Amino acid sequence: MGAGVVGLSTALECARRGHSVVVVERNGERRDGCSYGNTGMIVPSRFVPLAAPGAVALALKWMWNPASPFYVKPRLSTELACWGLEFWRAATPERARRASPLIVKLALASRALYVTLAAEADDFYFKNSGVLILCRDPHAFEEEARAAIEAHALGLSAEVLDAKATAAREPGIKMEVAGSVYVAQDCNLDPKLLMDSLQRRCASAGVEFRWQTEVRGWRAESGRVRAAVLSNEELKADEFVLSAGVWTSHLGRGLGLRLPMQAGKGYSLTLPKPARSPSGCALLAEARVAVSPMNGRLRFGGTMELAGIDETINPIRVRGIIDAVKRYYPEFSDQDFAGIEPWRGLRPCTPDGLPYVGRSARASNLVVAAGHAMMGVCLAPVTAKLAADAIDGAPPSTDLALLSPDRYH
Repeated sequence: MGAGVVGLSTALECARRGHSVVVVERNGERRDGCSYGNTGMIVPSRFVPLAAPGAVALALKWMWNPASPFYVKPRLSTELACWGLEFWRAATPERARRASPLIVKLALASRALYVTLAAEADDFYFKNSGVLILCRDPHAFEEEARAAIEAHALGLSAEVLDAKATAAREPGIKMEVAGSVYVAQDCNLDPKLLMDSLQRRCASAGVEFRWQTEVRGWRAESGRVRAAVLSNEELKADEFVLSAGVWTSHLGRGLGLRLPMQAGKGYSLTLPKPARSPSGCALLAEARVAVSPMNGRLRFGGTMELAGIDETINPIRVRGIIDAVKRYYPEFSDQDFAGIEPWRGLRPCTPDGLPYVGRSARASNLVVAAGHAMMGVCLAPVTAKLAADAIDGAPPSTDLALLSPDRYH
């Protein structure tokens, strides 16, 4: 259920293991969802979950400013209030200490799987150039330098660079920064090319697609799902994988699952022929903006806007990205972005910043693989492997307790 990057990756993995696979997708074969316009970055360096220590205070500081990196659209919503309460509960040092090693392990496993996928057919522009985490403020630089120590402890290569050393690593573009941290293991790809590649590979592996088909409900008995009720039929199967992005929470409710989730709207702007470009990826630390060169193009993406299932484009949010780019890269101007159409996508955000992966006690033949927020592309291949292992009855390669779909019951 769902043909986003996680759904397609899981379908491909299952088909390659010999399963007969049907993918049900509410949109058409040509679509533009959350998996398409993101920055395509595989980032083991971003191992601190969304619900991190200090995140609540920062969110409260930012949430009333519509141009800030994090914004909550004021509205009466019980679901949003409950999500916010669980976010507050999860934003503890102990939770982050438990989650960070897991995120790094999964991200590095995904990176290795992407290397294998690219070796089969290099058709989605996969580049390992590392990432520069750029800091304008000396205090932010100090925080990132401390995070680099933790990154080393988790097995990552993190190099702290002052402003001069940062400029030497990217000599082709001017930057106004206090310093940076360079993490070698990070890499990027073109998400649209990846999605097209996964779709082709699924078709070649015999996967059947049901486009423009919605799941309306379920037929379940004796703790098992017997069929998914579609708009025009019942689809029976031995196993079901729920990977429907921001709609996962609603669909899970029909089986008694409690999967708290909010749609975190993000934006990106892609320059087709930039006058200047960094050679590798970057993260603008204070602004929470990602910079991703893609085979001659240059994409800037970021912001987190909790506004419900709302795909309209807020120009204030887009303006925030452009202004941030000009602060870090002073050679860029408004003219560079003239006529560039912004993209938006709804990222499925869980309260604790970790996805739901694994079987649920509510239905013995249901696997959930959803809620990856900004880590969908990053963690798709390893999520697919874990989901397929669950279907095959194989022991998971890592402890999935923190990812349990039943953790909010």
